[in-house]
Amino acid sequence: MKDILQEIIDNKRMEVLKQKEAVPLESLIELTADRFCESCSMRASLEKSVSGIIAEFKRKSPSKGWLFPGAEIAEIVPAYEKGGASACSILTDHNYFGGSLSDLQKARELVKMPLLRKEFIVDPYQLYQAKLMGADAILLIASCLKIEECRILAEIAHTLSLEVLLEIHNEKELEYLGENIDMLGVNNRNLGTFDTDINNSFHLVEKMNQRSQQIGGKAPLLIAESGISDPKTVLQLREAGFKGFLIGETFMKTKYPGETLSLFIKEIYP
Repeated sequence: MKDILQEIIDNKRMEVLKQKEAVPLESLIELTADRFCESCSMRASLEKSVSGIIAEFKRKSPSKGWLFPGAEIAEIVPAYEKGGASACSILTDHNYFGGSLSDLQKARELVKMPLLRKEFIVDPYQLYQAKLMGADAILLIASCLKIEECRILAEIAHTLSLEVLLEIHNEKELEYLGENIDMLGVNNRNLGTFDTDINNSFHLVEKMNQRSQQIGGKAPLLIAESGISDPKTVLQLREAGFKGFLIGETFMKTKYPGETLSLFIKEIYP
């Protein structure tokens, strides 16, 4: 499969420019201030959780195509919460994942668990959108940003009481880790080719801990992302030091994702 990450990023920058034309940043900031509310800590939820599962809502992906084209937030996200999810990841990209900001907004109205805005964030504008629509945490992808851009976005996110999940794919991207990173995730899926290798998490965990110690302060909570389809893998990852496990396709490719999640957790801890 061709490398499409740059295509996605270029498309995202154009999308944000159009959004700014429709609603200028100044107006968005005012709207955010008017509707400012306390966030629910995703990190704290994962720390105290038995399963640590971040259940993901996504209708399609560039690698697998449509998973669940008619998926409805109102049917799936509350079922995730009832099924035992510690948090929920909402894909808000439309072109490649079939999501929208309204999905995030609807989810916030229906559940109390922490919500992560899963998006290719390249501009502070998207942070204010996330806050306005009810996110508790945002994703920053190292391969989509320069180190300084990542640092600035993380700082702004914290001013909005949004927690930050930094996603890396290799050891070199650990250079992006800074004091405003609450959670550090390793994506087992290559965003260029979309190939998946669960061993990427096991390979990087020691380096992740070493880098966290070098930074000092409170170490970020470790999260494994993508390619997790076997409950036994969650136990192995937890033993290796991970506290959160972002799982989407395993649930979303089934008719009832919430029930699939519940059964998955029961297999982890029978």
